[in-house]
Amino acid sequence: MRKTLLAIIFLAFCSFVTAQQAPGATAEAPAPQNPDLQTAPSLPPPPHTLVDGTPVKLRLSQTISSADARVGQEVPFEVVEDIKVEDVVVLPKGATAIGNVTDANPKKNMGRAGKLDIAISYARLADQEKVALRATQGGKGGGHVGAMTGAMVATSIVFFPAAPLFLFMHGKDITIPQGTEITAFVEGDMHLEMAKFGVAPPAPPSAAPSPQIHVGIMVESTPPGADIEVDGGFVGSTPSTVTVTPGTHQITLQRKGFADWSRQLNVTSGNVRLNAELEAVSATPAPDSAPTPAPAPIAPPPPPPSN
Repeated sequence: MRKTLLAIIFLAFCSFVTAQQAPGATAEAPAPQNPDLQTAPSLPPPPHTLVDGTPVKLRLSQTISSADARVGQEVPFEVVEDIKVEDVVVLPKGATAIGNVTDANPKKNMGRAGKLDIAISYARLADQEKVALRATQGGKGGGHVGAMTGAMVATSIVFFPAAPLFLFMHGKDITIPQGTEITAFVEGDMHLEMAKFGVAPPAPPSAAPSPQIHVGIMVESTPPGADIEVDGGFVGSTPSTVTVTPGTHQITLQRKGFADWSRQLNVTSGNVRLNAELEAVSATPAPDSAPTPAPAPIAPPPPPPSN
């Protein structure tokens, strides 16, 4: 008798789960395809986007039953696996997800079963923003509450095969135990600000180095032909225009037979004209050399003797 009663309860429960899952299965049925049409290549997802339909594995954080659930009651879930965008965790394992009870009725007289509908709402990202979730992978909009509740009840059976049926039915009250896992899906594409997830913004393109400024110095001398040195380096002969960078420079002119000429210039911009008057160096005898004595006068020969 006990076995027969359990079999009847089991068949009734399976019929309930099938009825709850039917809307979701119908929504997921693939549309017939025309073999003559080629499938368009899938486009890569937009950058920094948590794309629509991304699966999110959830675990129920508390037991919920149609016996005491209330419409509008929040149902807490926990994210089971990290969700990444561009190899960055945006929805971490252990994050909170929230569902809501949309319909709840306890069992009634005359053998009428209780009713419990749950709609998944959102999960909390690592930057504390909410990402909307739905119960089924295909199609947008709506919580698919029937598919959600039916899948959770079916998952409970799969994960707790050894538990007696009254754990889930309780005399036709629907009870879903803590730890039941379900897969929800991201509702719509969501653009993310990756800086909020610890990703440094790309560095702005480096500005091109400003062109080096040069100053022209026109160097002339009187007389011309003097060697020009700038900061000790030979750069040409006068008259010439030499190019230097802004700043202080030592200009030196050298010419054989003339004294060296030197100036220190602080140039900033524009062109500079420099004219040097070179001073000739006079030839002087060495201080230790004596003057050459003049030769002695030669006496005239004596006159011849007279007869």
